[in-house]
Amino acid sequence: MSEEEQGGEVFSSRLGLVLAAIGAAVGTGNIWRFPREAAANGGGSFMIGWLLFLFLWSIPLLMAEFAIGKKTRLGTVGALRDMGGRRFTWMGMWMVFVSTAVAFYYAVVMGWTIRYFWVAFSGEISTATDTAATEALWNDFIGNPLEVIMYQLIAVTAAGTVVYFGIKGIETANKILLPTLVGFLVLTLIYPFYLDAGAASQGLRFLFIPQPEYLLKSETWIRALTQSAWSTSAGFGTAITYAVAMRKKEDVSLNAFLTGLGNNSVSLIAGVAVLGTVFALSDTTADGLAAVESGSSGLTFIHLTALFATAGGIGRFIGAIFFLSMSFAALTSLVSSIEVASRNFMDAGWKREEIVKYVTVAVAFAGLPAAASLHFLDNQDFVWGTGLLVSGLFVAFVVIQYGASDFRKEFINHEYSDLYIGKWWDFIIRYIFPLEFIVVFSSFLIEKWGQSGPSPIGGLDIGKFTILSLLIQWGAVISLMLYFNNKIASDIKSGPMSVAEDEPILDAEDV
Repeated sequence: MSEEEQGGEVFSSRLGLVLAAIGAAVGTGNIWRFPREAAANGGGSFMIGWLLFLFLWSIPLLMAEFAIGKKTRLGTVGALRDMGGRRFTWMGMWMVFVSTAVAFYYAVVMGWTIRYFWVAFSGEISTATDTAATEALWNDFIGNPLEVIMYQLIAVTAAGTVVYFGIKGIETANKILLPTLVGFLVLTLIYPFYLDAGAASQGLRFLFIPQPEYLLKSETWIRALTQSAWSTSAGFGTAITYAVAMRKKEDVSLNAFLTGLGNNSVSLIAGVAVLGTVFALSDTTADGLAAVESGSSGLTFIHLTALFATAGGIGRFIGAIFFLSMSFAALTSLVSSIEVASRNFMDAGWKREEIVKYVTVAVAFAGLPAAASLHFLDNQDFVWGTGLLVSGLFVAFVVIQYGASDFRKEFINHEYSDLYIGKWWDFIIRYIFPLEFIVVFSSFLIEKWGQSGPSPIGGLDIGKFTILSLLIQWGAVISLMLYFNNKIASDIKSGPMSVAEDEPILDAEDV
C-alpha cells in the first residue's frame, strides 16, 4: 500500500516515528517505578537483568510489532486477523481492549501529576514540609473524588486533542514533549548534586553498584523482566498501531532498537534524578531508604513532595519541573492508548474526527470508578496490567503461527533494512519468550494469591479476591470477543495481506 493510499497519515521522518514510539513507552513507570525497583532489588544486580531482558523480551517484540503493523497497515484487530488467521481476530480485540482499559485508570494517574504540578507551582507545597503533612495533603486530595475527576478530565481532554489531529498531531506533540521531558529530567538530575554531591552520590550507589547476593534471588530477575516488559510497551499494540503510518522504505529492526534504548535511557536519567534527590534531601541514609521503599505513589506524592518543600523556593521550582515532567510522560503514553483504540475503529470505517471524540469520552467515563476509589484503581492496574503481558504473548503467537524464520526473512530483513537480524531472533520468539511469560505470569499470580488483607468480600483475603476478580473480568471479556470474532473479522477493512472471507489467510489449518 502506498503512502498516498493511507490518506496522508504517514510519519514525516524516522525521527517522528521513533519519538512517538519512545513517547508511548516512556510513562510514569519510568520515573516513579524504575528507581524504586532498581534500588530495592540490588541496584546494579537489577540493572544487569533489566538490560538483559531489553534484548530478550522488549526489542524482539518491538521488531515483531513494527513488522506486523507495517505489513498489514491495520490496527491490532485487523493485523492479528491477517497475520494469524481469521479465527484469531479476537486476540487483536484483546490487545486493543486491554490497552484501552489501562487508559481508563492511567488518565487518573496523569491527573494526579497535573494536580501536583499545580501544588508545587502555586506554592501550596510550602505548607507541607514533612511527610506527615504531605501524607495529609495526598489523603485530602485522593479522598475528594470530584477534584480527582476534574484533573482526570483535564488529562483525557489533552490526550484526545492530540489524537484528534491524527499522526501529524501525535508526531508534533512527541517532538515537543519528549525532548522537553528529557530536558526537565536532566535539570532535576543536576539539582541534588548541586545541593549535596556526596549524599546524592549515595543514590547512585543504590542504582548502579551490584549487590552480588541479589543475583542469586529469583525475584531480582523477575522484577527486572517485568520492568523491561511494561516500560517499553513491547507487545502492547502501540508499535503495531504507529507502524501503520510508517513510511514504505522505513526500517523495522533499527527502529525497535532505538525505541527500546531510548526508553531505557530516559529511565536511567529519571533514576539518577529521583534517587539523587531522595538521598540529597534526606537527613539520613535510613530516611532515604524509607522513602524509596514506600511504594510508587508514596515515593512520589508524599516523600519527594516533602523533600521539595524543605528546599524552599528552589525546591518548589524543581518540584514543579519534576511533576510537569511526569505529566508529559503520562500524556505521551495516554495518547498512544487512545490512538490504538481509534485506529481499530477507523479500520472499521469510522472517521478519525468522529471516533476520537467517542473514545475520549469513553475513556473519561470508564475511568470514573478508578478516580473515585484508589482500591478500584489498584485492582484494575493488576488485572489489565497483567493482561498486557498476555498481549505480548499473542504477538509472539501469531509470529510463531506464521513461522518465525519466514516472518524474519520476509518482514524484518527486507530490502530497506538497516540491520540484519539473525536466527537468534527466531530462537527468542519461539522458545525464550514463552518461557519468560510463564515464569513472570506464574510469579505474579503466586505473589498476589499470598497477599493478605481485607477485601470487599468478607472472609476472602485481598490477594485471592484480586485473582478471582481477574478471572471473572478476563473470562467475560474473552467470551464476548470469541462470540463476536467472525463478525468483527468481517467488519474490519482489508489490508495488503487480506484475502477473501472463505479462503485461508495463511494456510489450510486456519480455514
